[in-house]
Amino acid sequence: MKKNILLALAFIISGIFMANAQSIFGKWKTIDDETGNEKSIVEIYQVNGKAYAKVVQLLEKGKEDKVCDNCKGENKNKPIKGMVIIDGLKKDGDEWNGAKILDPKTGKEYKCYVTLEGNDKLKVRGYIGFALIGRTQYWHKFTE
Repeated sequence: MKKNILLALAFIISGIFMANAQSIFGKWKTIDDETGNEKSIVEIYQVNGKAYAKVVQLLEKGKEDKVCDNCKGENKNKPIKGMVIIDGLKKDGDEWNGAKILDPKTGKEYKCYVTLEGNDKLKVRGYIGFALIGRTQYWHKFTE
């Protein structure tokens, strides 16, 4: 009897860890889809059931304190570090969508969706109009 209880408890605990491992939440290393260079560490977090992402570290040497020159509105000339770049994705099956993503390099905003591609890879798609017209980046789980 004790063995069955311990076995059931082990399955429950492993299920909790697997569910946490398969989450968009946490820190991700962004890779520039044009150059292949590491750009930043972005943290995806949840508020009231929606997902948001902010830049927590810039990785390009000499650009650690860069500001968003091309941004409009309240982000104009603000530091990119600390900036919220995804503004409220909603879960829709295996996908998170219904929000915009800011490209601090150009200052432009795009519709976006995010999906997990395994435990440590995140597909981030920014697009205009239809999802067919846009670009995709793959972010990698960041562990300190």
